[in-house]
Amino acid sequence: MERRAMIPASPRDTVAVTTIPAHRLASQLLANNPLATPHAVVSHFGTMQAQDYLGALWAVGARMRSAVESDVERALAERKIVRCWPMRGTLHFVAAEDVRWILELLAPRVLKRHRLRLERDFELDAKTLRRCRTIVERELRGGNALTRPEIYAALQKSRIATTGSRGLHMLFALAHEFVICFGARRGKQPTFVLLDEWLPDAKSKSRDESLAELARRYFNSHGPATIADFMWWSGLTMKEAKEAIALGEVDIDHAKRARMQSPHVQLLPPFDEYTVAYRDRSAVLDPAFTKQVNAGGGIFKAIVVIDGIVIGTWTRALRSKSVKVSTFRELTAREARAVDRAAERYKSFVT
Repeated sequence: MERRAMIPASPRDTVAVTTIPAHRLASQLLANNPLATPHAVVSHFGTMQAQDYLGALWAVGARMRSAVESDVERALAERKIVRCWPMRGTLHFVAAEDVRWILELLAPRVLKRHRLRLERDFELDAKTLRRCRTIVERELRGGNALTRPEIYAALQKSRIATTGSRGLHMLFALAHEFVICFGARRGKQPTFVLLDEWLPDAKSKSRDESLAELARRYFNSHGPATIADFMWWSGLTMKEAKEAIALGEVDIDHAKRARMQSPHVQLLPPFDEYTVAYRDRSAVLDPAFTKQVNAGGGIFKAIVVIDGIVIGTWTRALRSKSVKVSTFRELTAREARAVDRAAERYKSFVT
């Protein structure tokens, strides 16, 4: 029988909290976990970073009333949410109905920035990428789903080298041209599918509609935040970000009222939206501990959050599913017990 990670009922002595971290806990669905499905969670955010696949499953599950890992994987297999490269050249989960308009708004600018490097470092000019596209479309057409090694084998059979990271950059380019996205996993291997076959009913929006909706999603799910934060998250220019906020009639100073018990503890995965989605993270992470969370090279560790403040990191042992916590300060007895409960919730999610 499946064990489900449950959010304990809040006691009667919870109090309203008005700090920026507390408001963000509410916006990010971490204060009371009101949503019931992976699709609802991902749709609330617009996009959720999914570079670390197993961590991304927990990022969704941590924001649900109850969840196990298979719930999120099922939503991916059933095409309710999709893993793709919609923005910043980074993998995200996106609700199926949002994939097309977000890609059309944000993906081309990423590919444009990478064109020179693709040609210079990997000899992937427009002609070569057209050949890659023809081969990949042929291999995937008809509902086929192939792993990365299988796609590489098809390309190499046509004398297109995929060694080093060249193959990965081919897939990166094709994803940003709306050709492919991730399908369901085959065992532990991710597969790729044709976007138009995987999501045949995906809808587009006008540019203005897309900008407005993007701003609304970001500030509703990440606020309070700044225009600079929104620019960082989306990849928009300052002019475009201001235009999006105006079109969406967004009040960037609005904050959701949060009620929570203290100590309120969350164990969040690597690359979680709670930290990675802001240019300035000082409201929730003391700059003195930045390197413990983000050591450089684009790597964000899993974090321990108490009352909205990042106070440590944690790791998971894959085989035993045990959780090891390392904090930046000594915990009180109540905090330590709350961390243990959060760890048990995570272990129930992955059981």
